[in-house]
Amino acid sequence: MLKSLHISPEKCTGCLQCEMACSYEHEGVFNTAKSRIKVFDFHHEGRKVPYTCTQCAEAWCMQACPVDAIRLDVTTGAKVVFESTCVGCKVCTISCPFGTINYNHDTGKVAKCDLCGGDPECAKACPTGAITYIDADWTGLEKMRMWAAKTDTQPRV
Repeated sequence: MLKSLHISPEKCTGCLQCEMACSYEHEGVFNTAKSRIKVFDFHHEGRKVPYTCTQCAEAWCMQACPVDAIRLDVTTGAKVVFESTCVGCKVCTISCPFGTINYNHDTGKVAKCDLCGGDPECAKACPTGAITYIDADWTGLEKMRMWAAKTDTQPRV
């Protein structure tokens, strides 16, 4: 069973623990600039939203890579960048419609979420449950429940 990250923006406090955990896991430093997950701050709306690679089924980044440096991890479903193959051309960053692949100036390669091999540090570090790692088939369940609760199901008189 494949799992995926599920984001509940209404639970995010903007603490950046997810960014810190990610940067430490992948870069060995607590530096939010090196994180593969970002918390966007919507000042005017007064909310924060964590955002990272959604591991698209079509994966335009993977299809666009001219050297096949982005490959499917069949265990997790993550599209993983193999640094040893990546030439740093940035074609994947252009092809990603969500902007979740970033160029790392220190390595000259690209970096994106790899789901931490199936145990995402961002989800473990999130103190409010804004980021969870759940069965991929149920990521939309909460949205369906919210919509159903808002829908008028009473017969018209």
